[in-house]
Amino acid sequence: MTEQPRMNVESFNLDHRTVAAPYLRIADRKELAGGDVLTKFDVRFTQPNVTHLDSEAVHSLEHMMAEHMRNHSGDVLDVSPMGCRTGFYVLLVGDHTVEDFAPVLEATLRDLLAATEVPAANEIQCGWGAHHTLEGAQRAAREFLDQRADWGRVSAS
Repeated sequence: MTEQPRMNVESFNLDHRTVAAPYLRIADRKELAGGDVLTKFDVRFTQPNVTHLDSEAVHSLEHMMAEHMRNHSGDVLDVSPMGCRTGFYVLLVGDHTVEDFAPVLEATLRDLLAATEVPAANEIQCGWGAHHTLEGAQRAAREFLDQRADWGRVSAS
Protein backbone atom coordinates (compact mmCIF):
# COMPACT_ATOMS: atom_id res chain seq x y z
CA MET A 1 0.00 0.00 0.00
CA THR A 2 1.34 3.43 -0.91
CA GLU A 3 1.82 6.08 1.74
CA GLN A 4 -1.20 8.32 2.17
CA PRO A 5 -0.83 12.10 1.80
CA ARG A 6 -0.89 14.15 5.02
CA MET A 7 -4.45 15.36 5.68
CA ASN A 8 -5.81 18.41 7.53
CA VAL A 9 -7.98 16.28 9.83
CA GLU A 10 -5.93 14.61 12.58
CA SER A 11 -7.92 11.38 12.64
CA PHE A 12 -7.42 10.93 8.88
CA ASN A 13 -3.70 10.67 9.62
CA LEU A 14 -4.22 7.98 12.27
CA ASP A 15 -3.62 4.45 11.01
CA HIS A 16 -6.89 2.87 12.12
CA ARG A 17 -5.43 -0.60 11.49
CA THR A 18 -2.95 -0.24 14.34
CA VAL A 19 -5.17 1.06 17.15
CA ALA A 20 -6.58 -1.20 19.87
CA ALA A 21 -9.98 -0.08 21.10
CA PRO A 22 -11.27 0.71 23.58
CA TYR A 23 -9.02 3.62 24.34
CA LEU A 24 -8.87 7.26 25.33
CA ARG A 25 -6.37 9.59 23.68
CA ILE A 26 -5.79 13.25 22.96
CA ALA A 27 -6.66 13.77 19.31
CA ASP A 28 -5.83 17.46 19.18
CA ARG A 29 -4.83 20.45 21.26
CA LYS A 30 -5.12 24.02 20.01
CA GLU A 31 -4.09 27.30 21.56
CA LEU A 32 -6.44 30.07 20.43
CA ALA A 33 -5.36 33.62 19.67
CA GLY A 34 -6.62 34.84 23.06
CA GLY A 35 -4.55 32.24 24.89
CA ASP A 36 -7.32 29.75 25.64
CA VAL A 37 -6.50 26.11 24.98
CA LEU A 38 -8.90 23.51 23.55
CA THR A 39 -8.28 19.79 24.07
CA LYS A 40 -10.09 17.22 21.91
CA PHE A 41 -10.29 13.62 23.12
CA ASP A 42 -10.84 10.53 20.99
CA VAL A 43 -13.03 8.21 23.09
CA ARG A 44 -12.94 5.00 21.04
CA PHE A 45 -15.53 2.41 22.06
CA THR A 46 -15.08 -0.19 19.31
CA GLN A 47 -12.32 -1.44 17.04
CA PRO A 48 -12.28 0.54 13.76
CA ASN A 49 -13.18 -1.43 10.65
CA VAL A 50 -14.09 -4.46 12.77
CA THR A 51 -17.17 -3.47 14.74
CA HIS A 52 -19.26 -0.39 15.45
CA LEU A 53 -21.99 0.86 17.77
CA ASP A 54 -25.52 0.65 16.46
CA SER A 55 -27.10 3.93 15.47
CA GLU A 56 -29.62 4.11 18.32
CA ALA A 57 -26.92 3.40 20.92
CA VAL A 58 -24.68 6.14 19.46
CA HIS A 59 -27.56 8.59 19.56
CA SER A 60 -28.43 7.72 23.16
CA LEU A 61 -24.79 7.76 24.30
CA GLU A 62 -24.43 11.20 22.74
CA HIS A 63 -27.43 12.57 24.65
CA MET A 64 -26.42 10.91 27.91
CA MET A 65 -22.72 11.78 27.77
CA ALA A 66 -23.42 15.38 26.75
CA GLU A 67 -25.85 15.84 29.62
CA HIS A 68 -24.15 13.86 32.39
CA MET A 69 -20.54 14.81 31.62
CA ARG A 70 -21.29 18.44 32.39
CA ASN A 71 -22.11 17.36 35.96
CA HIS A 72 -18.46 16.35 36.35
CA SER A 73 -16.66 19.11 34.45
CA GLY A 74 -17.44 22.70 33.62
CA ASP A 75 -14.90 22.51 30.79
CA VAL A 76 -17.04 20.39 28.43
CA LEU A 77 -17.78 22.23 25.20
CA ASP A 78 -19.01 19.39 23.00
CA VAL A 79 -19.59 15.64 22.78
CA SER A 80 -19.82 14.49 19.17
CA PRO A 81 -20.27 11.02 17.72
CA MET A 82 -17.83 9.83 15.08
CA GLY A 83 -19.47 9.23 11.72
CA CYS A 84 -17.94 5.74 11.65
CA ARG A 85 -19.88 4.95 14.87
CA THR A 86 -16.80 3.65 16.69
CA GLY A 87 -16.67 6.37 19.33
CA PHE A 88 -16.92 10.05 20.23
CA TYR A 89 -14.92 13.23 20.27
CA VAL A 90 -15.10 15.25 23.48
CA LEU A 91 -13.95 18.85 23.29
CA LEU A 92 -12.87 20.61 26.48
CA VAL A 93 -11.70 24.13 27.16
CA GLY A 94 -8.35 24.04 28.93
CA ASP A 95 -5.09 22.15 28.70
CA HIS A 96 -6.23 18.67 29.78
CA THR A 97 -4.46 15.33 29.98
CA VAL A 98 -5.79 11.82 29.59
CA GLU A 99 -5.09 11.33 33.30
CA ASP A 100 -7.31 14.21 34.39
CA PHE A 101 -10.09 13.52 31.88
CA ALA A 102 -10.36 9.74 32.46
CA PRO A 103 -12.07 10.13 35.89
CA VAL A 104 -14.62 12.53 34.33
CA LEU A 105 -15.37 10.00 31.60
CA GLU A 106 -15.57 7.14 34.09
CA ALA A 107 -17.97 9.04 36.38
CA THR A 108 -20.10 9.97 33.37
CA LEU A 109 -20.37 6.37 32.19
CA ARG A 110 -21.25 5.23 35.71
CA ASP A 111 -24.06 7.81 35.70
CA LEU A 112 -25.28 6.29 32.44
CA LEU A 113 -25.42 2.84 34.01
CA ALA A 114 -27.64 4.20 36.80
CA ALA A 115 -29.91 6.21 34.47
CA THR A 116 -33.54 5.26 33.95
CA GLU A 117 -34.03 7.27 30.76
CA VAL A 118 -32.22 8.99 27.92
CA PRO A 119 -32.39 12.76 28.45
CA ALA A 120 -34.24 14.78 25.80
CA ALA A 121 -35.35 11.65 23.92
CA ASN A 122 -38.56 13.18 22.66
CA GLU A 123 -39.75 15.03 19.58
CA ILE A 124 -39.69 18.42 21.30
CA GLN A 125 -36.00 18.32 22.32
CA CYS A 126 -34.55 15.99 19.67
CA GLY A 127 -34.63 15.78 15.90
CA TRP A 128 -35.30 12.02 16.02
CA GLY A 129 -36.77 11.49 19.46
CA ALA A 130 -37.85 7.90 18.84
CA HIS A 131 -34.35 6.81 17.72
CA HIS A 132 -32.90 5.84 21.11
CA THR A 133 -32.04 2.82 23.21
CA LEU A 134 -31.23 3.18 26.88
CA GLU A 135 -30.30 -0.51 27.05
CA GLY A 136 -27.94 -0.26 24.07
CA ALA A 137 -26.22 2.81 25.49
CA GLN A 138 -25.83 1.14 28.87
CA ARG A 139 -24.44 -2.04 27.30
CA ALA A 140 -21.82 -0.01 25.40
CA ALA A 141 -20.94 2.02 28.52
CA ARG A 142 -20.59 -1.17 30.59
CA GLU A 143 -18.32 -2.81 28.00
CA PHE A 144 -16.17 0.32 27.83
CA LEU A 145 -15.94 0.56 31.64
CA ASP A 146 -15.13 -3.15 31.94
CA GLN A 147 -11.95 -2.43 29.97
CA ARG A 148 -10.96 0.64 32.01
CA ALA A 149 -7.45 -0.71 32.64
CA ASP A 150 -6.79 -0.67 28.86
CA TRP A 151 -7.94 2.90 28.07
CA GLY A 152 -4.35 4.16 27.92
CA ARG A 153 -3.23 1.56 25.38
CA VAL A 154 -3.98 3.12 22.01
CA SER A 155 -1.81 0.97 19.76
CA ALA A 156 -1.94 -2.81 19.34
CA SER A 157 1.84 -2.93 19.02
